[in-house]
Amino acid sequence: MKKVERINIIMRYINNRAHFTISEIMREFNISRSTAIRDVREIEAMGMPLVAEVGRDGGYFVMNNSVLPAVRFTDNEIKALFIAFMATRNQQLPYLKSRQSLAEKILGLISNNQQDDLVLLNQILLFEGTNPHNPDLLDLTDLPHPMLEQLIQILLIDSYLVVSVEEGREIKSYPIYLMHLYREKSSWQIEGFDLDEEKRRIISVDNLTDVKPYPEKKRISKKKIVEQLSKQKEAINLVLELGPKAIAQYKKYYPLHISISYTNPYQTTAVLKTFINVHHAEELAEITNWLLFLGSDIKVREVPKEILESLQERVDVLADKALE
Repeated sequence: MKKVERINIIMRYINNRAHFTISEIMREFNISRSTAIRDVREIEAMGMPLVAEVGRDGGYFVMNNSVLPAVRFTDNEIKALFIAFMATRNQQLPYLKSRQSLAEKILGLISNNQQDDLVLLNQILLFEGTNPHNPDLLDLTDLPHPMLEQLIQILLIDSYLVVSVEEGREIKSYPIYLMHLYREKSSWQIEGFDLDEEKRRIISVDNLTDVKPYPEKKRISKKKIVEQLSKQKEAINLVLELGPKAIAQYKKYYPLHISISYTNPYQTTAVLKTFINVHHAEELAEITNWLLFLGSDIKVREVPKEILESLQERVDVLADKALE
């Protein structure tokens, strides 16, 4: 355990007790007497009002009506928090219904000089989703789908769910074990294991109409779910070698289920291995667009003929438009 982390934990331990001794600190945190004394002295220096009692049964107690010292951020920590906050604009994240309220609380914790620095950072730093003509953080809203927070609240308690989904003009319900909740192409997706059909299922949060826990008596174990998914794992049918330019493009955007493995310590070459369902028109179109996006700095080691045909069709269309 790092020293700063240990001291923070000891502070909370002390604050929850009317009286404590150095021996108790030693036993509780498995540290030496000299370390315990040093930590207590540092805590006193930080502003916690401790009173020492002398004598055989002596120790320390916290003065009545005292609380933990206020949280203090360094200049760099404040900048890091604010920049991270800026970078998430228009990302449709949960629990960000009022950016103005959150920003005002951050600004209220810092000095006028620090506030001036943040205002300047807000003017000069542009991220994806920033309006360059109006980069004011406090004017932007980015509410997610209303079902997203409800879904997360249930997930924090239970991963076995019944989700109701709008499909066309019908509402269908699926019992699922939720594996991941992720954001791709500006929308939130559920990756789950369908407990009835025993297969992987992707559901858009935008299409959710209701979420509720799945009855316990109908559940299958997580171990069985993992076994079923491992049996259904598709064989790799797309293998590419990526050069530095293609890797740079990959870092800008890549489908969530596709990852690369670097083949040298400088991360300038990599290999990509994945399965593409070429019989799924939407997935085939997406991988075609993405391969064109990667550019020419790739070497193809294995590729389904359907992808090659789709790429050729796309090139032919572009050529025809160029000749018009």
